[in-house]
Amino acid sequence: MTTVESTTDPTCKISVPNFKRNVELVLLVSGVALTRIAFRSRVLYDLDSVNFALAMRHFDPTIHQPHPPGYFLYICLARITNLIFRNDNNALVAISVAASCGAAAMIYVLARRWFGSRAAVFAGLIFLFSPLAWFHGTVALTYIVEAFLSALLGFFCWRAYCGERRFVLAAALVAGIGAGIRPSSLLFLSPLFLFSLSTLSWKRRLKAVCAFAAAVLCWFVPMIYASGGLSAYVSSLSALWWRVAARETVVNSPLTTSMVRLCGIVAIYVFCFGSITLIMPRAFHVKAHAPERAKLFTYVWIAPALLFFTFVFLKLINSGYLLVIFPPACIWLGYWASDWYTEGRWPKPVKMGVAVILCVLNVVMFLEAPEYWSYRSVRRFETELAAVRSATRQLASPETTLLVGFDSHFFGYRHAGYYLPEYTIVQFPALSFREGKRVFAMHDRDTRLLARLNVNQYKNFMLFPLPSDEQQYDYLQKQVQLHSPSARLTISHLRHHTFISGPIEDLRFLFPDEVPPVAPVYTTHHSLTAPVNIR
Repeated sequence: MTTVESTTDPTCKISVPNFKRNVELVLLVSGVALTRIAFRSRVLYDLDSVNFALAMRHFDPTIHQPHPPGYFLYICLARITNLIFRNDNNALVAISVAASCGAAAMIYVLARRWFGSRAAVFAGLIFLFSPLAWFHGTVALTYIVEAFLSALLGFFCWRAYCGERRFVLAAALVAGIGAGIRPSSLLFLSPLFLFSLSTLSWKRRLKAVCAFAAAVLCWFVPMIYASGGLSAYVSSLSALWWRVAARETVVNSPLTTSMVRLCGIVAIYVFCFGSITLIMPRAFHVKAHAPERAKLFTYVWIAPALLFFTFVFLKLINSGYLLVIFPPACIWLGYWASDWYTEGRWPKPVKMGVAVILCVLNVVMFLEAPEYWSYRSVRRFETELAAVRSATRQLASPETTLLVGFDSHFFGYRHAGYYLPEYTIVQFPALSFREGKRVFAMHDRDTRLLARLNVNQYKNFMLFPLPSDEQQYDYLQKQVQLHSPSARLTISHLRHHTFISGPIEDLRFLFPDEVPPVAPVYTTHHSLTAPVNIR
């Protein structure tokens, strides 16, 4: 072992490659790859997943292909991956699987550097059996990719923080490129990058910041061009911000809202680690003294995200947001688990048995928990989606029926538009933009923003059903009764789903400003009005 000259901290030592450690790492990465591939999703599971798939054909955040802030480099990577898989979902899932393997490797390597091989093994196993990390490694979403970027950047930043100057450029590039894959990392991880430069001279800091800025500009400029210009991009981003995230910040909501979000963060981490959370109390009884530099580094790593999710925005269904700070949490849990395994009166075979039981419980949670992140829920969604597609084609003709869908993570207008491309589907309700109210419309997997709907070519409209549970059905009925009390509606039940339809002239009850109040004349011509894009 040789030590970096700039510090005597044992966590900043450079370790010589070791055959046993390499075998452990290979086994860990192989286990992650096999478990993710074996349980991978077969269809685009989430609303955002559909947005990403649509963006692979045509990138335009103004029509949510994908949704702002754009994920430009992620879409570029997906297009390249799709040259191999020739399937949108498979290409995106392959990225998630690869990112899972990379995250596991970096968590193991950094944990070994901080706390030794045993802690690294425990940290790797915690990642392997984490229900939430497992789920995100099997679906077409970006959260596990951000976890990998966080772990990779954490490793490079730690090496730079320890005075190893050759890692500074790598840290700058990962921080800049990572922001192009998932722009939120610019807010959550750039403070860690800047902090890691504190041990360098001002000249080297300036060079590192310039490299970071250059990496950001390399993707930001092409993204703005592909988005139709800076004004169009900022307009779509601000519209989404004010419509979704800005409503419940600490500025315009009571402090109790932030406290609820803090409790939500705790709950999400229980989902994330499952039964392994039972190890957390060990943090108060660890006999070994954790290095102060590692503690400070961890605080800087996790603080921006925790503050943002507590005081600005967090939704429980978007629990994958917290995977950005999952790597340091895994590392410290691995450290506490290692201390528990080493110290105490219990014999090691008993402790090994306890560890196996905890891992088995996590596997059961991932497989059977009645939550959106379980394998059971993924398979249920896939089965229901196939049933709804079949039922829709039985009940309605795409030439005579306009579909209306909700802005829902599951069975929303996006899933209908992607998996029933022969139909035209519009999103309910219309949304407010700077230019006025607009309606998202899809046909043949193409998205348009419309100010007016010309529906004369249709005889009927039908609501695309939400997931088959009573709560979703009650919401559907409430929306219909609220907006169309005088409408002549027909309710059909097929394949355990409820389909609500009505004559096309009654669509004006749902879209009073977008549908002209005139009697329709049915023709065989299939088109909407010319799109009015927000530009």
